[in-house]
Amino acid sequence: MKLLQVDFEYQGPMGEEMSKALVGLAESINKEDGLIWKIWTESESDKLGGGIYLFEDEESAQRYLNMHASRLKEMGVNEVRGIIFDINLPLTQINQGPVF
Repeated sequence: MKLLQVDFEYQGPMGEEMSKALVGLAESINKEDGLIWKIWTESESDKLGGGIYLFEDEESAQRYLNMHASRLKEMGVNEVRGIIFDINLPLTQINQGPVF
């Protein structure tokens, strides 16, 4: 498993308004190969949007990151930060991380 962390400057709606506006996008993300889950992140004070994703493997995570960065650039987002992490499973299990 691989964890993907993505964030970017986001000037769009947040909170409830974002939840309503991006339902279609959220539903489409469920169809991505190798995706296990996504946690949506937002910071209104810092004007950031993003997410934490769990993928089955690095190839799936990298493919999604490349596609998502391209999609965001088409939407006018100039800089997308994406990092793929390994997961330390023994320590994550101690803290009940949602990867088991």
